Amino acid sequence: MSAEPASNAKKMTIIVTKGTLDWAYPPFILSTTGAAMDVDVTMFFTFYGLQLLKKDISHLQISTLGNPGMEMPMMGMHMQMPNLISTIPGVDAACTKMMKNMIKKKGVASVEELRDIALEGDVKMVGCQMTMDLFEWSQDDMIDGIEIGGAATYMGEALESDINLYI
Repeated sequence: MSAEPASNAKKMTIIVTKGTLDWAYPPFILSTTGAAMDVDVTMFFTFYGLQLLKKDISHLQISTLGNPGMEMPMMGMHMQMPNLISTIPGVDAACTKMMKNMIKKKGVASVEELRDIALEGDVKMVGCQMTMDLFEWSQDDMIDGIEIGGAATYMGEALESDINLYI
């Protein structure tokens, strides 16, 4: 009886919990990079991270609250955004517009483009069923090509993974 050759394939899971524009980038960049390097990637979207799987994500914003490291390039310098500024109406919307303009100006892929690249690269995206039930969302609210599952779905993937990230 011949033994199957051992697989050298690597696996990575990412739990995605944030649903803001700035927090959408890290999981999609890491997942698409992993997929490009032949890593089997599973992303598990739960709570506010599930926003990133909705068909329409044009509403994604930056949140200046609790983000003391946030600096925006303005007039040749970098302006730091103190937490107090988030109490001013319209600041998050203004920061979001500035960020979207910088993304476009610098030629950075949009979240929608990164999401499409992930799907094309066979990144497995799992939407959390419990969160969907909690927020009263249906699969019709979500993009095509994803799976719906629960914590056990994530755990099954994570237990076999070499890399497990929480973002």
